[in-house]
Amino acid sequence: MNPSVSLPDNHARIARFNRRKRFNQLAIALSLIAMLFGMFWLSWILWETLRLGFGSISVAMLTQDMPPPNEAIGEGGLANAMMGSLMMVALATLIGTPIGILTGVYLAEYDPRGKVATTVRFVNDLLLSAPSIIIGLFVYVIMVVQFKAFSGWAGAVALALIVIPVVIRTTENMLLLIPAGLREAAYALGTPKWKVITRITLTAARAGVLTGILLAVARISGETAPLLFTALNNQFWKANLDGPTANLPVTILQFAMSPYENWQQLAWGGVFLITLAVLGLNILARVLSREK
Repeated sequence: MNPSVSLPDNHARIARFNRRKRFNQLAIALSLIAMLFGMFWLSWILWETLRLGFGSISVAMLTQDMPPPNEAIGEGGLANAMMGSLMMVALATLIGTPIGILTGVYLAEYDPRGKVATTVRFVNDLLLSAPSIIIGLFVYVIMVVQFKAFSGWAGAVALALIVIPVVIRTTENMLLLIPAGLREAAYALGTPKWKVITRITLTAARAGVLTGILLAVARISGETAPLLFTALNNQFWKANLDGPTANLPVTILQFAMSPYENWQQLAWGGVFLITLAVLGLNILARVLSREK
């Protein structure tokens, strides 16, 4: 034993160690309880979705349009709602992805510490944390009120405003992970900056960027609030986005609140389809994120 350390000091150290150990065990126990609590509700939700949703899947649901209003019997389906959702999600992705990638490239490569970049990051953080219903109200004011009509175009713009901040954040973070030596080696060979970005940094970060895009698509696939104020809904099949457009999230909301059993079954079928799509996108994002 070190003679310079007195016996009371050893007892104090052992007491502090035991106290910290008890606090650590308590924190781990509380963390496990919180995890189990969350997993219980998540498992219950997934079980109910599978139990009620899978049983509602049928050929009629996938091929027929929505049933007429106040129709308590009959099959009907969600084909027009699925088509409308696919069109709006695809258009929102086409609008938001280039803007997000270009902005992320600017923040990471051209002006990482400038005042403009700081402002853009601040605004992007606000968009990431903003409730989607606020984005829907914003697009409602600038498009629906101005053109005096609900439309799928307005719905796609609202969804694109949700895609943009997610893609910006992911693109910037992925580019910042690329080693500076890779850029310097390319510059030493006389490679122009635009070619370094397109051929080297973006190529090296493509798996992460694609992951961000897929996560953004998964997020907007189930958004209901923005579409309530922009696309609304439509009972009939539409091959374009002019006027109110059928979509799965709003249809699920309306059918789930209806008193008709067949409508409620269709709502559960729609929930199952969206859950399956989001799960597939998240799995694909996980796979891409592990690529070297």
